Formats: sequence, structure tokens, C-alpha cells
Amino acid sequence: MPSPIVIRPVTRQDFDQWLPLWDGYNAFYGRSAETALPGEITAMTWSRFFDAYEPVHALVAESEGQLLGLVHYLFHRSTTAIAPNCYLQDLFTTQASRGKGIGRALIEGVYERTQAAGSGRVYWLTHETNQTAMKLYDKIGERSGFVVYRKLF
Repeated sequence: MPSPIVIRPVTRQDFDQWLPLWDGYNAFYGRSAETALPGEITAMTWSRFFDAYEPVHALVAESEGQLLGLVHYLFHRSTTAIAPNCYLQDLFTTQASRGKGIGRALIEGVYERTQAAGSGRVYWLTHETNQTAMKLYDKIGERSGFVVYRKLF
């Protein structure tokens, strides 16, 4: 029988296992080697998870003491609702863990925490080429129809 997967908040002791997951997530989106995020961004991201004044949170999927995935999410205000919205920013599972329900479990963990916070909305973005993830997303969420625009400075 497979070992149970536990979805839980990240702890400071998780850093050595969280970092390879974070690096894997960034590499998936082309941020590695010469295009890797600067170390100060990773350090700041990590520190935000433990700052009570920051709205940024992290959950991890764990089995037998090994981290298999992560999800980062944040709460923010909206002009169209009184309760905060939840933006699911990063989701990643190890290659060996894919197709086993871990991504879904991480997202459902965010759903639970969003409802507990009194929010009525979770949303996220994915790249149009991420068809594998979109198969899951189409089952547990709905496409909003909005197109994202950006301007980098």
C-alpha cells in the first residue's frame, strides 16, 4: 500500500528539500543557469513564508519524510469583493510524483485555506504550453476567459 501524502505548511526545517523543488519549478519555466533567479529573490521568497505580516504562504506534499511537491499562494485585496482573493502563484511536483494526485491535493489544500480565510476565490495562471497541467486544471477549476497582458520594466 502506498504511503499517505500529507499536505502541510512549509517549516523552516524544510529548506533543504524545498530548494530543489523551487529550483525545479523555476527550471520548468526557463529560469536556470544564466537565467536563474538571483539568490536574493529565493531568500526573500523563503523568508516571506515565515513573516506574519506577509500574505505569502507555502504548502508542501510530504510522504515518508520526503517532500514531493510545493504550492505557493498569496492573499490580496480586490476592488470587486470585500473578502481577499487568493492567487495560487507556484505549483510543482517532482517528476516521479506526477500523475499520482499530488498536484490536485496541493491545490485542494489551498482551497481549504482560502475558505478558512473567508475568501471566495482562488485563481491561477499557467503557460499555454503546459497542456499536462491544464488537463488537471480543467477538472478542478474553470477557465475565466481573461487574457493576461504585461509590461516589464
